[in-house]
Amino acid sequence: MYKTIIFDVDGTLINTEQAVLHSLQKMLHVDYNKSVELDDLTFVLGIPGSRSLPQLGISDIDKANERWNYFMKDYFNTIEVFEGIFDLVNHLRDKNINQGIVTSKTKEELKCDFEPFGLMPYLTHIVCADDTEFHKPHPEPLLKFLEIADAKAEQSIYIGDTVYDYECARDAGVDFALALWGCKNHQNIEAKYKLETPLDLIKFI
Repeated sequence: MYKTIIFDVDGTLINTEQAVLHSLQKMLHVDYNKSVELDDLTFVLGIPGSRSLPQLGISDIDKANERWNYFMKDYFNTIEVFEGIFDLVNHLRDKNINQGIVTSKTKEELKCDFEPFGLMPYLTHIVCADDTEFHKPHPEPLLKFLEIADAKAEQSIYIGDTVYDYECARDAGVDFALALWGCKNHQNIEAKYKLETPLDLIKFI
């Protein structure tokens, strides 16, 4: 039985795909005069800007991230909590199961893009991109979570939607469940469990 449930954020708890991609596309056009199709930007999903922006030829990472976050506000109305997430976190809380997040978002991004949706009160521990030197797919973020939560890897499970999430969990020795509701290419991602809906997780805990 799992005693600790750890969630990714984007593509797992909240649907930010359109906001992330459109704001990046707009930032590239406005600030760098780059016209990039949305399909060519999907590789950024699930990894921090510090890793994705250099792949777009951008060197002033801090400034570009700040502008990217600025344009995210233009698309905030497209962000929503996935159906079934509130039912799941309420069930887990009723069962006294610890819940937390490991995300590639910075603390500032989490404050702007996640906190308004009312999920923070359910989370006992949080690891953001600011909290570790290395980021997903490196295992350090999950290992950091286990440390601060005093949780055992074999009693924990990580739920995410990308191959970066899987690799992070695998190398941290934590079971992985793939959130199919936010995943685009599940055939190419290994997972102990593949969940059609958030409430499917209940079967395994």
